[in-house]
Amino acid sequence: MRSLAALGLLVPLLAQAPAITPDESTGRRLLARADVAAAVESLKTREPSTIDDQVALSQIPAPPFKESTRAEAVRQRFAAAGLTDVRIDRAGNVLGTRRGRAPRPHVVISAHIDTVFPEGTDVRVTRTGALLKGPGIGDDARGLAVLVAIARALAQSPIQTAGTVTFVATVGEEGLGDIRGARHLVNSELAGTIDAFVSIDGTGLDITATGVGSRRYKVSFNGPGGHSYGAFGTANPIHALGRAIAAVSDLTVPASPRTTFNVGRIGGGTSVNAIPFEAWFEIDLRSSDPAALADLDGRVRAIVDRAAAAENARWGRTNQVTATMTVVGDRPAGATPASAAIVRAAIGATTAIGEHAQMREGSTDANAAMFLNIPAITIDGGGRGAGAHALDETFDTTDSWKGTVRAFLLTLALAGA
Repeated sequence: MRSLAALGLLVPLLAQAPAITPDESTGRRLLARADVAAAVESLKTREPSTIDDQVALSQIPAPPFKESTRAEAVRQRFAAAGLTDVRIDRAGNVLGTRRGRAPRPHVVISAHIDTVFPEGTDVRVTRTGALLKGPGIGDDARGLAVLVAIARALAQSPIQTAGTVTFVATVGEEGLGDIRGARHLVNSELAGTIDAFVSIDGTGLDITATGVGSRRYKVSFNGPGGHSYGAFGTANPIHALGRAIAAVSDLTVPASPRTTFNVGRIGGGTSVNAIPFEAWFEIDLRSSDPAALADLDGRVRAIVDRAAAAENARWGRTNQVTATMTVVGDRPAGATPASAAIVRAAIGATTAIGEHAQMREGSTDANAAMFLNIPAITIDGGGRGAGAHALDETFDTTDSWKGTVRAFLLTLALAGA
């Protein structure tokens, strides 16, 4: 962990942070200022450059747990934008600071570096008019490009903020990364110093203030294995796995609070004529309500135990097939109240650009901050996207400047411009 004194953040650990007091009118009031209006016009004019950054970053592979090449590209952009104390932390996050008149309020603006796509995926981006196509072009190359654009706009403007802004490109937001970068930020790198946390993730202009919790397991069934003919009658781990998945697929879950389950990967066995000694699947359980998530978790555990027992009973065996559940992801649920200043400021920034934001739920880096009761939200990065997590993901750049400008106004509002 870096020295907090080196970041100018030692005093806030010992003193109460000043209140963050923006509201729905803050964005409009900011736009009425000549310096802010000039910066906004510059952002609009430079949106094609922001889109170029989006394409360039999207075309740098960033598979799960292998984000370093794209991280270095972001680090270089942070440094060129004039941020100070630009660095890559122990987790792999890229950080840069824009100091205000005081260390607090301390605002973190973030986007994530990683994608869901494995190593070797063709990440080239094609352009057809306003439409960009390529895996990860919206999620979250768009967020990274907006992050860099805000940093550049502040560097090129005389605008001063009362507090300090830390720009962060995080690792491990997707899949089995389990928001490890954001967890490291709030629990270690910037622990105890964050007054507001904003993640820029996805496309459109919505606001996420409810963090959906998730639990992810690798469920393994193990047995002695054997020849499909000679050892027939031996309990079969894949058969037990099939029983479990069939039972999971028949589960009923509440529509409100929204609660979901998904078996996303499956594997096992060595040959068509061999009883396998191992079979496994990975399952994702989600809910915005911790109690509903805990209930679903308990029911899945019971299903797994029953599946192993049923497979053993089918062949008159005892404990021949065994089952284990290994946690591979655990994102806490959380929420930032609609009355919170950070939510009101985001709504105000959206209204200031002539748009109306929908409030929604999601599982993002902001969950890590929400869990610690840090005021936190996720905002979309503008434009219109489709096919997130698909190889043919698209991003329509029409009026995408609105996402850039909104994020800029929100940053100013939270940092006390």
